[in-house]
Amino acid sequence: MKTLLGRTYILLVLILLGSCQIETKTDEPNPHKNTVAVPDYPSPTTTLNIGFLIIDGVYNSELMAPFDIFHHSVFHHEFGMKVFTVAPKMDVVTTFEGIRILPDFSFDSPALPDIDVLVVASAEHNVDKDLENEALISFVKIQGSRAKFVMSLCDGAFVLARSGLVVGKASTTFPGDIDAYRKMFPELTVHEGYSFVHHDNLITSAGGAKSYDAALYLCELLYGKKVARGIAAGLVIDWDLSLVDHLIVQ
Repeated sequence: MKTLLGRTYILLVLILLGSCQIETKTDEPNPHKNTVAVPDYPSPTTTLNIGFLIIDGVYNSELMAPFDIFHHSVFHHEFGMKVFTVAPKMDVVTTFEGIRILPDFSFDSPALPDIDVLVVASAEHNVDKDLENEALISFVKIQGSRAKFVMSLCDGAFVLARSGLVVGKASTTFPGDIDAYRKMFPELTVHEGYSFVHHDNLITSAGGAKSYDAALYLCELLYGKKVARGIAAGLVIDWDLSLVDHLIVQ
């Protein structure tokens, strides 16, 4: 009986020791943990115009995630963002998933406002035939060169790269297309494993659900942490930039 109790005692001690070791184990260093502080950017003193490029085949998530975030800024800051869509023509645009959207402006609309932030959401053919569309690339090049910020989601980075807006800047794209991006644009500095990369006035995102990260980051950059967290809370998002794998190049 004593022998059995002794063995049971030893077994319990070993189990407890093992549990303690598991609980006190430290995580491996995260190579994607960014320690660079959010740049000190002046808060807007006027409403910012956010132009969303939309074309047939645009993906719902890459369009609606930043659209939602930027639109909700008006409820948290007196100079919140004015969001609108821009398409090649005023025809209905059909997303990849089938939603039909009537654009606010076309490329040649006389009433098209000056675009402060150009957002290029990923579309079905951003990695192939869209890159041969001269009107599309020209619009992005002209408007992007004038904008205060340019943002791409997922494969939208391919369009920005083709337009020349990524030259000399670090960027990222959809994880599954990193190799294709590097092969197509070997002169670029391309990073993988990040939700988004910010370099100068360029913000590129991995896309998908990560599109919320890039949009909330820009809101935090422009309006501060309190506003960004307020916007996130309204969309039931727990926003903490320090928990997001991102890269800020300074």
